[in-house]
Amino acid sequence: MTRPSLFAYRGQSSGRSDLVLGICAFIGFIGIWTLISHFEVVPQRFLPLPWKVLSALYYMLVERNFSEDIWISVARVWSAFLLSVVMAIPIGMWMSNYRIVGTLIEPIVDFIRYLPVPALVPLLIIWFGIGEASKIAVLWMGTFFQLVLLIADDTKRVPREFIEIGYTLGAKPRQITQDIVLRAMAPSMVDNLRITLGWCWTWIIVAEIVAANSGIGHVIWAARRFVKTPEVMAGILTVGIIGLATDQAIRLLHRRYFRYL
Repeated sequence: MTRPSLFAYRGQSSGRSDLVLGICAFIGFIGIWTLISHFEVVPQRFLPLPWKVLSALYYMLVERNFSEDIWISVARVWSAFLLSVVMAIPIGMWMSNYRIVGTLIEPIVDFIRYLPVPALVPLLIIWFGIGEASKIAVLWMGTFFQLVLLIADDTKRVPREFIEIGYTLGAKPRQITQDIVLRAMAPSMVDNLRITLGWCWTWIIVAEIVAANSGIGHVIWAARRFVKTPEVMAGILTVGIIGLATDQAIRLLHRRYFRYL
């Protein structure tokens, strides 16, 4: 029986406790940041006070139309992520369900996923030019090859007994894939989608520092040239806020649609 204590091994807690602890953690983080900056343990030129970062963010939103850059980055990330999802789900399932597909594709995926994405940026620019395609390609490269293996692992974890029952009832492979395997792997798959969406966001700076004139990454890189640390941190803070909001939204959907877990 699971113990309800927060300090117990694999203990449980209420949603209210989680919320309070999360807020306290953020307050503690901001407090430590403020103390380090105020007493210049790290010079304020390199670590400005939190309210200076917030002031810079407000200035960027009001005076520099930073909101447009935010929407451009969001569109790029979601375009690359959805493209990765549409490709990774069927390919990952085929890799696990059909041995020949896995044998042919998995070595290639394993090879490419270890290649450093920043090193591929010049090649992607040569292939796709300096427009939106190259930026989405960078994000896709950093997401797809990780996601496809996660989907393949989710598919493998579906108990073989489920598939055998489907065959016993006369189901065809397509029906088993759609009505049994996909439904059984859905909870873990959504979790992996949430994780890889975070990975996709981590590549936005790399995608937008080369031949870009818009986006959060471009703004951060431009501020870096003039050592405008508050603006750099404001851009980073923006990515963190968007990521946290998206992550929590997906978690809520996961709890709503997979209550039986």
